[in-house]
Amino acid sequence: MRVLAPYLALYKRHKWLLSLGVLLAIITLLASIGLLTLSGWFLSASAVAGFAGAYTFNYMLPAAGVRGAAIIRTAGRYFERLVSHDATFRVLQHLRVFTFSKLLPLSPAGLARFRQGELLNRVVADVDTLDHLYLRVISPLVGALVVIVVVTVGLSILDVTLALTLGGIMLLTLVLLPPLFYRAGKPTGESLTRLRGDYRQQLTAWLQGQAELTIFGASNRYREQLEQTELQWHEAQRRQSELTALSQALMLLFGAAAIITMLWLAAGGVGDNSQPGALIALFVFCALAAFEALAPVTGAFQHLGQVMASAMRITELTSQEPEVNFPDATAEMPERVSLTLNNIQFSYPQQAQPALKNINLQVSAGEHIAILGRTGCGKSTLLQLLTRAWDPQQGELLLNDRPIASLDEITLRRSISVVPQRVHLFSATLRDNLLLASPEATDDALSDVLTRVGLEKLLDDAGLNSWLGEGGRQLSGGELRRLAIARALLHDAPLMLLDEPTEGLDATTESQILDLLADVMQGKTVLMVTHRLRGLARFGQIIVMDNGEIIEHGNHAELLARQGRYYHFRQRL
Repeated sequence: MRVLAPYLALYKRHKWLLSLGVLLAIITLLASIGLLTLSGWFLSASAVAGFAGAYTFNYMLPAAGVRGAAIIRTAGRYFERLVSHDATFRVLQHLRVFTFSKLLPLSPAGLARFRQGELLNRVVADVDTLDHLYLRVISPLVGALVVIVVVTVGLSILDVTLALTLGGIMLLTLVLLPPLFYRAGKPTGESLTRLRGDYRQQLTAWLQGQAELTIFGASNRYREQLEQTELQWHEAQRRQSELTALSQALMLLFGAAAIITMLWLAAGGVGDNSQPGALIALFVFCALAAFEALAPVTGAFQHLGQVMASAMRITELTSQEPEVNFPDATAEMPERVSLTLNNIQFSYPQQAQPALKNINLQVSAGEHIAILGRTGCGKSTLLQLLTRAWDPQQGELLLNDRPIASLDEITLRRSISVVPQRVHLFSATLRDNLLLASPEATDDALSDVLTRVGLEKLLDDAGLNSWLGEGGRQLSGGELRRLAIARALLHDAPLMLLDEPTEGLDATTESQILDLLADVMQGKTVLMVTHRLRGLARFGQIIVMDNGEIIEHGNHAELLARQGRYYHFRQRL
């Protein structure tokens, strides 16, 4: 239960709304019990009075009570659902924000060991499962306890023995059945949570890798594995349904025992009345209605195991300490940026081969450097260290002669414009995806930058309101790349990190983009990773990397002038 403590703390932010939901649930339960109890007594008393009691029996007051209880129950149920679900959605909203705020500093180091499908399942499905904590556990349990107290106190006015007997049976039921079904349902709940994550992870991987699986003839085998996981998931759901049915059956059994006991005891007399008559029906129907109020509790604790398993999976993510920490103190935004890398050494977790070693580089403010080398030689890793996605294990990395680790995150992010190798778009409008780079930009500025990168056709039809969809699937690779360049231009930072900005572009478009970048990069410090030789003459320095080291360093003319180096230079790409 300790694992639920951090999530229960989030409920305090909406304690009044949640408390109102519980109060309305209690009022609804008591109205339901009162309606059935009063109706049973009223019908029985009317039958006993018969025609002879038409003038002596008060029909109006009980009838008004029945109508009032029915109205209160109906209205209470409506407002209880309205308030409870509104409060639950608000809690889930803060829970999602809380979870994401914990995950963001972990990226990428703390999240590298989780596959994309598994991570998505934990953030979405496991967070959604936690809404059971209030709707299925807290609210029904509190309501059941209050019902037991109110029913016992109310019936004790008529007969203390009968009231304590019914209250004792109800309390015994509440003490025995929920823990019993919590223990019985815990393994099944954990299996459901695990299998749900496995199935969605495998399904995501199967859908994303459909082309490769089909080409290599592995689609059927992977589909069989997916179906096997699905069968196990269905089996776990069947076991949980069996437990639910068993809990309902035991609740009916305890309820029937309570009704028979009330009928037997009340038949012998109620209070000082040895001829109870219609009071027998009052106690019997009260017992029947009261146990209906207890029915959700056993099923609620059956799902508690699933809730706790989901909470543990989320806690496993959020309890990690970030590999990279930023200071709280803000720094002044630099107008120009110089970089110094002294003996940088870096290795990825659980990788024996270092990604970078003995990197020494001096980049003056306003200087343009091209970084070349074969795939996997450490070029992109070098750019990631400059954005502090990772920190080097050894060496010194300075920005304007100041350790980059001493800069707060806001200042660092404002100082750097990045065109990443993998461009991510959100399922939102074109405007929303561009405003990520510059929230204050006007529509005219957004349209202008799209035109500059050759994406003016995206402004056709809906214009900036065009819906890009998940990952911008309707865009080509070249269009995605140019959209990333548009973001970098909007951000307009003094340091630009370009990771293969012209990849996927035809020769004509590549020349246009390089001309645009040459115009924009004036006065800015630029590091560009590329596999292409086109446009390298524009760069003041060119470095060639291999196996995590800088093996060539000079300007374009120097590299070409070295005897026999040009062929070697191309081979390094």
